[in-house]
Amino acid sequence: MGGRQRPTIKTVAARAGVGRTTVSRVVNGSELVSEQARAAVLAAIAELKYVPNSVARGLVTSRTNSVALVIPESASRLGSEPYFSAVIRGVSTALATTRTQLQLVLVRDQAERDQLTESVAERRVDGVLLVSVHEHDPLPGLLEEMGLPTVLAGRRSPAESLSHVHSDNAGGAAAAVGHLLARGRRTIATITGPLDMDVSRSRLQGWREALERAGHEVTDRLVVPADFTEEGGETAMRTLLGQVPGLDAVFVASDVMAAGALAELRRQKRRVPDDVAVVGFDDSMFARHTNPPLTSVRQPVEEIGSMIAGILLKEIGDPEEPRRHVVLPTELVVRESS
Repeated sequence: MGGRQRPTIKTVAARAGVGRTTVSRVVNGSELVSEQARAAVLAAIAELKYVPNSVARGLVTSRTNSVALVIPESASRLGSEPYFSAVIRGVSTALATTRTQLQLVLVRDQAERDQLTESVAERRVDGVLLVSVHEHDPLPGLLEEMGLPTVLAGRRSPAESLSHVHSDNAGGAAAAVGHLLARGRRTIATITGPLDMDVSRSRLQGWREALERAGHEVTDRLVVPADFTEEGGETAMRTLLGQVPGLDAVFVASDVMAAGALAELRRQKRRVPDDVAVVGFDDSMFARHTNPPLTSVRQPVEEIGSMIAGILLKEIGDPEEPRRHVVLPTELVVRESS
């Protein structure tokens, strides 16, 4: 757990080379400051992106007591992906004892992004929870620039500056591969999520590192990216079987895609786990209801939801609250598919 401390009046004073009283006078519009000191303080404020407490207090007094949970995905994906409903449950639980309303916002196109930006600019919400983070999505950066408290489920990259909570994706993937190796599997392929997402890249990294540690050669033919949908998992499995007919195991980066992969293996008369062992990720309801039941990496999704909500409430309450970067552990749940 770590994070970058937000700038305070003390850090502004140090950067500007003046005392804290001088910074306070500049922020409060006092005349008792030389032009030179005023210029130095304003430059330091701009450079450090410091939000003066007076501004923070102004925001606190004009609170809306509502936060937006923003999901930049289609309504069909929201309905078919258990991850989202589990995050929403966790967020709702954390907000249940507060007087904070939750607004669910789907951002599917530019018009909806503009609508959200306008809502944020007019401070119609006190903060934003962002779920399903893509690397080049302009939204997190935009929210950060606008100074609105924002917490992510996931992260854009390992250098993420905003507060965020995510699972140990690389560790979970490595545990899945370690399990397959222990079962004597030798040609272990993987179906990844979209590679513009840190979650997908981290799970791919865990797969690769576990194989390399075991002395296995890793080739691109063993990797097929998909889109976290059941259809995507089915298509990717078909591609893999075409590229590597002799594969005897596959690590799939989500249970939903794993359900699609199992359907394709059935269609091609490959027995699971006799011919091909399959491991998913999430340990969602899908894992218990596939045929055969799916070995999967459990991640604490509801806990991610409740934690991001708790962190956001703290940041709304105190704009100088240090940002938090939290990694939660995963656990392999073994069932009949491996």
